[in-house]
Amino acid sequence: MFDKKIYIKRREQLKKKIKTGLILFPGNDEAPMNYADNTYKYRQDSTFLYYFGLDRAGLFAIIDADENKEIIFGDDFTVNDIVWMGKQPTIKQLAANVGVANISSLSQLESFIKKAISQGRKIHYVPQYRYDNMLKLENLLGINANAVNNYASIELIKAVADQRSIKSNEELKEIEKAIEISYVMQTTAMQLARNGMVEREIAGFIEGIALSMGNGLSFPTIFSKHGETLHNHSYNNILKNGDIVVNDSGVESFNHYSSDITRTFPVSGKFTQKQKEIYQIVLDAQLAAIKTAKPKITWRSVHLKSALVIAEGLKALGLMKGDMRTAVNEGAHALFYPHGLGHLLGLDVHDMENFGEQYTGYSTKILRSEQFGLKSLRYGKELMPGVVLTVEPGIYFIPELIHQWEAEKKFVKYINYNKVKNYIGFGGIRIEDDIVITSKGCRVLGVPIPKSIDGVEAMSSEKI
Repeated sequence: MFDKKIYIKRREQLKKKIKTGLILFPGNDEAPMNYADNTYKYRQDSTFLYYFGLDRAGLFAIIDADENKEIIFGDDFTVNDIVWMGKQPTIKQLAANVGVANISSLSQLESFIKKAISQGRKIHYVPQYRYDNMLKLENLLGINANAVNNYASIELIKAVADQRSIKSNEELKEIEKAIEISYVMQTTAMQLARNGMVEREIAGFIEGIALSMGNGLSFPTIFSKHGETLHNHSYNNILKNGDIVVNDSGVESFNHYSSDITRTFPVSGKFTQKQKEIYQIVLDAQLAAIKTAKPKITWRSVHLKSALVIAEGLKALGLMKGDMRTAVNEGAHALFYPHGLGHLLGLDVHDMENFGEQYTGYSTKILRSEQFGLKSLRYGKELMPGVVLTVEPGIYFIPELIHQWEAEKKFVKYINYNKVKNYIGFGGIRIEDDIVITSKGCRVLGVPIPKSIDGVEAMSSEKI
């Protein structure tokens, strides 16, 4: 938890934009795995954390913009609870820790909100992603749970997204704490991997690092020698010398800020010549994107710059042909690079994605593309100082996609399918770092994690 002055300031800033009505902040409750007392690891809602900072189940908060009053609703633990959990702070103590003067029991929440509705007051809330919170709002607001998000406040979404998009120094420090742990996770994976190991042996070990040094994973780890599958959560493959492994993983700091780092490394400690050639193209694309990113240009243009570097590199290897600017404009490169350059990062690993990317990543002036590959760019709008993004270009050889495009004779003037088919079985390569936009450019956050060919080979050769 930050100093209470930070949460007070955040709420004051929000009240300057939302000047009337009630702003609702449903906190998350425990989620049972298979019976009520056996729950998944608890995670508080990120918007609740941003404004109220309390990492505890059973809470609901309201900002009454009309009365300039904030209330936290919750119940103190009973002695029966304390027997199992130990002594716990009271709701009054928790509220005081984040600068909130007013508290009430959860039993009073329904009557409080329904009275406001009867008075014709406006009710604001952001879209919900947990079904239990949708059911809470159904009960409180009289809106069918399946339709709750249809009535989310656009005014509030935009206000919160504007505020949360610009990271403070305190937030950047938290992200960098998470990246320090990612450094250990990434370098340990490189040093552990060896011929004959099963992927899960390493994936499980680095999850242990995330739990022992931080607040656990920020998302399920992608760790696979089949890097051509972008979100591969299966860890059952046996590693062999000659394989390359994609390790896309992240961790939460104790204040729930995320890292998201990807490295691709050789099991044997040495890339083959073919692997080096593709790896260097991806690295060149990432470095070009980092160099290009700065205020007042769009992230879409940075993405397209990375795509052009990839296309030119593949052309030099004979995999693509023709005019690469035209090829990228038409989307031919997406056979190899079918995703976006990166996404917002913060309290969520895909920050505020539940709000809808039309509000967080795009605008009325910059709309999401419908082109394959480019449509997967989660953030496209103009960059501003304080925005934190991932930079994660990649090259993948996806057999099913290659065969489909060749059968359809798609982009035959740009793609040399005969040569591309020689790379089936290669897998994929992705390299990812986290950046913050500065006044003149951008800064790569955190401690540098090896990513040059020499650096990755050196780390992967130091087996433990």
